[in-house]
Amino acid sequence: MKKKGPCPYLKKVLTGPNTKLMKKIIFLFLSAAFLCSFINSKSPLNGVWEYRGGLLNGKIDSVSTTYKLQRTYDELHYKALVIEKGQKNFVYEKGDYKLIADTCFETQTYCSQPSKLLGKTVKYTYIVSNDTLKLWATLPNGNKIEDHWVKVK
Repeated sequence: MKKKGPCPYLKKVLTGPNTKLMKKIIFLFLSAAFLCSFINSKSPLNGVWEYRGGLLNGKIDSVSTTYKLQRTYDELHYKALVIEKGQKNFVYEKGDYKLIADTCFETQTYCSQPSKLLGKTVKYTYIVSNDTLKLWATLPNGNKIEDHWVKVK
């Protein structure tokens, strides 16, 4: 029985005048794929963050002693919860976000109360240092905020 080789088209490509070009293209493609495997596309905000206070128009905004505020971020979305002992966790806000360099663009898509931010994108400057997330923004109503969040999960 005669051993079958590669299809005639493949044999022509591999031995034809464009062999060097094909090898270069394959090498470049494999190199690019290899280098792309080192890119970490995971958002630095991924996880669960708990509010630890901040500033509102230069005045200290303290943490409540009766409830906790948490935000959970995945790759594209966030949700904000109120956690009160003895009560069911309550989602008070949801939205989408996008990171570009040190800027976080958040768009609120749900709010449990009437909100002037619903459907609007707010531009935050952010920094993540160890387990702490800091967000700075001037809200559409003119309030200047600085929020501090600590990663809990």
